[in-house]
Amino acid sequence: MDDGTSETPAEPAARANATDGGTQAALTIAISSRAVFELDAANQIWQTQGIEAYREHQRQNEERPLEPGPAYPFVKRLLQLNGIRSGSPLVEVVLLSRNDPDTGLRAFNSIEHHGLPITRAAFLSGSSPYRYLKPFDAALFLSMNADDVNEAIAEGYPAGLVLPTPLAADDTPDHELRIAFDFDGVIADDEAESVYKTQGLPAFQQHEREHASTVMNPGPLKMFIDRLATIQEIERGLRKADASYRPRLRTAIITARDAPAHRRCVLTLRQWGIRADETFFLGGREKKPILEVFRPHLFFDDQRRHLDAASTGVPCAHIPFGIRNRPELAVATAAPA
Repeated sequence: MDDGTSETPAEPAARANATDGGTQAALTIAISSRAVFELDAANQIWQTQGIEAYREHQRQNEERPLEPGPAYPFVKRLLQLNGIRSGSPLVEVVLLSRNDPDTGLRAFNSIEHHGLPITRAAFLSGSSPYRYLKPFDAALFLSMNADDVNEAIAEGYPAGLVLPTPLAADDTPDHELRIAFDFDGVIADDEAESVYKTQGLPAFQQHEREHASTVMNPGPLKMFIDRLATIQEIERGLRKADASYRPRLRTAIITARDAPAHRRCVLTLRQWGIRADETFFLGGREKKPILEVFRPHLFFDDQRRHLDAASTGVPCAHIPFGIRNRPELAVATAAPA
């Protein structure tokens, strides 16, 4: 997990240079098989009939490829970032599964069928996955198991609950990967949100005015966006050398903050050396219309109300972090998210 140390604006170039040699990927994510592939029917068998019925089902369908799941387009395009340059990979995806190797073989067969360059996996036979995020140096863990995600977040690891979405196929010809983030409670911690929830809007606005130049503490996905920034720095260098180069990675921050609270967000990102391609200060307006235009392959937010509205047309992941996910502390009803 991030140690809370802020970067200076001069450090992104150093980050990019640091990935020019060596064999470790700039970014590693861990993901469950159910987030990548459509496994609802098999999961229903597990829940209603038990592990042995599930095992038999998976064996009988072992050579039948699984259909893409909600995070499949995100994973596919994330791995395509390795085509940015030759040499050591920029990105690695590790399968982190509660299956055992026997029941998990179908997932690996499906990986091969779909041509996904995923070669590493951990099959845990029902044990908790979060313990292996550090050994794999994972900057993000994605799963459709709420207990696993909540446990990871509680232990200080970056994790997101992938929500069901009807959009899983990825047939568009472009190679661009678009990722959208909420700010408070996702990239940054919930300090400002805590003020809002416990003291109300006027106190929040006053707090942000007084602390506009104070860099916020990192949130659960700060490490993830930081490593994405490393890849974006590489792409900016390629575009500087060749004006015809089209970057493959595009990021957006979509926050309900507005003026004057926008200033602290901007200055925090500047201090961290993170430059989003698009940033929206919506002042409480619905995020769904913006998401429908940006069309992210994954949108991260700590509030289910934003995600439930958007997930019918946009792949989403819930970050169950901070005061927004502790209803016993709720006071106000709106959000500076």
